[in-house]
Amino acid sequence: MPEIRKDVRVMSEARAEAPAPARQGRRRLPRDTRRRAQRLIRRHGWFLAVLGLGTALRVLAMAGYRPALWFPDTYTYIVTVFHPRPDLVRPAGYSMFLKLFEPLHSFAAVTAVQHLLGLATGVLVYLAAARRAPRWAATLATVPVLLDAYQIELEHLLVADTLFMFLVVAAVSLSMTRRPATVAAIGLLLAAAVLTRTVGQPLIVVLAGWFVLRGRIRPAGVLLAAALVPLVAYGAWFYATYQRVGLVGANGAFLYARTMSFADCDRMDPPPDLKVLCDPRPPERRPPSQEYIWAKDAPLVLRPGITFTQENDELAARFAALAITTQPLDYAASVLSELGRTFVWGRPIYPDAEIYGYYEFPVTEPGPPGRYPAQVGAEYAKLYEQGAIGTKIVEPYAGWLRAYQSAARLPGPVLLGVLLVPPVAAVAGLRRRRRGRPRAGAPAWLVPWSAAVVLLVTPAAAAEFDYRYVLPAVPLACLAAALSLKPDSLRREPGG
Repeated sequence: MPEIRKDVRVMSEARAEAPAPARQGRRRLPRDTRRRAQRLIRRHGWFLAVLGLGTALRVLAMAGYRPALWFPDTYTYIVTVFHPRPDLVRPAGYSMFLKLFEPLHSFAAVTAVQHLLGLATGVLVYLAAARRAPRWAATLATVPVLLDAYQIELEHLLVADTLFMFLVVAAVSLSMTRRPATVAAIGLLLAAAVLTRTVGQPLIVVLAGWFVLRGRIRPAGVLLAAALVPLVAYGAWFYATYQRVGLVGANGAFLYARTMSFADCDRMDPPPDLKVLCDPRPPERRPPSQEYIWAKDAPLVLRPGITFTQENDELAARFAALAITTQPLDYAASVLSELGRTFVWGRPIYPDAEIYGYYEFPVTEPGPPGRYPAQVGAEYAKLYEQGAIGTKIVEPYAGWLRAYQSAARLPGPVLLGVLLVPPVAAVAGLRRRRRGRPRAGAPAWLVPWSAAVVLLVTPAAAAEFDYRYVLPAVPLACLAAALSLKPDSLRREPGG
């Protein structure tokens, strides 16, 4: 027996010793992985925490509001999925995006991807800012896009703005790299953004100008060519469909509606064919601008044919041009008034309670669409989903998100402060420039800052203020602010 016990003990010790090198070998890779993870957390821990919280909030939205939230524009986009053709009011880019996921028959998949695009936008902002700015500033720049409750709600809406925001931020982020091969990609991203929301058109000029400002003429030409080829192709499709030049057929109508906040036909003295578009009421008694496009009793809507026929749109464009040239100061004051709504502390109801309500996480399940075109679109939405549509509210997740939305947003004055940081920092940096520092070239913050300003001003000048139009500009404004906080942001770029 003692011999047997001894043999068993020897065998046990042998088994214990034999796997030791293998076990140590298996531990070596995880240990290296842990070390890399620890370095990553030490360097980017605060951003990873913000990203994790943003992810959790989006999971909460997916759990609380299933599968998505609906907007009146949603139904038009879905109709275009099944009947591909350019729309007179909205370009077809977002419909093409929806078409990618149509085989899944799930609007939940669409909102999940939109939430991922929101998170990816935060990552792009952080990566672009962290190259030149302190990591704490880069992290702060991502907080609005990752944690603002209204941003999360916008991602859960079936509208084009989240896709548009991602495309624009991706283009701006690439423009700040030094890789020549990315120039064509920037142009293609901008073209995709324009075909998602036409408000992105001026950004092509902004980013091409950025390359010109740095003395990179050839890349600017490549960017323009890459952007224009898809836009010309879409314009050809639009022309083949409507025999009209453009990407949409409603620019004149929207600008006409914009001028109705101040247009005075007594001062304009329009010709007889334009007088039919006048509103005899004084401007202070008129409805919000967009009512002149959608209200049944609006002068333009009462014209023969649909609102956006070529004849009606050209008539509206002529009226708008006459109003602006006759009353330029009134137009400027009106634009500033609309733009000023961006920077108020509260969130007053505008343009009306119905539209405002779409931007709040609802307490009760929204009813079916009321307008006839939306009802038609709802039938196609059922075809897309291969089942019933609607929004199921699941508690307590929805309640937690509503409570969060009541407190977590970026107030208007804070956004104004963010926009003012880069120019103020630039002036301060020039004053305390060290002796021997190279002459400052184009500041790194200039392109995201210019893009943010364009995205805020263009809707106020061409249509009207809308809360969802503000959100795509926020990550760009925050990126610009972060880049301006380091003196090296004034460093001349290679070739600049």
